[in-house]
Amino acid sequence: MSVIGIIVGGITVYIPLSWKKTLDAHPYIHDITTDLENPPQFVVVASVRGPDDHPVLYDGPEVAAQQREAYPDLQSLIVEASVPTVFEAATQVVDSMGMELVDASQTDLRIEATDTTLLYGFKDDVVVRIVALDGTTQVDVRSKSRVGRSDLGQNAKRIREFLTLLKAELAG
Repeated sequence: MSVIGIIVGGITVYIPLSWKKTLDAHPYIHDITTDLENPPQFVVVASVRGPDDHPVLYDGPEVAAQQREAYPDLQSLIVEASVPTVFEAATQVVDSMGMELVDASQTDLRIEATDTTLLYGFKDDVVVRIVALDGTTQVDVRSKSRVGRSDLGQNAKRIREFLTLLKAELAG
């Protein structure tokens, strides 16, 4: 009986400590983007967010500074592919990641989607902006949680996964 009590007690202490460690490993931000100076803007997603959700406006320079320190690898993606090719590939990646497509505007070169987390069903919104440059195409991604102070690094992870899959889609 004593051994069972010790095991149960250990588990009871371990779980909250584990969550606290995970929480402290990431900044208390929930709006992540590859373009800190001019982040992609949500347009259609704004109409599906509820009154208790975070606003779609970017959270500003303080968040940008925290993101720059925590996720310095998140940058705009520049590819040597045509805008229509990148747009189509980005739309396919959104689908392959299991996100709900909210809008895909070929006119505005913007894709908006919602990703729902498996464990608690939290909804995070994603916007992809595609810009034609001289002979190349730039892709910027932004992922913002609807609720909560910290996303536990999930938005950055989602952006990394999206960019990795997009590169693979364009290479293949």
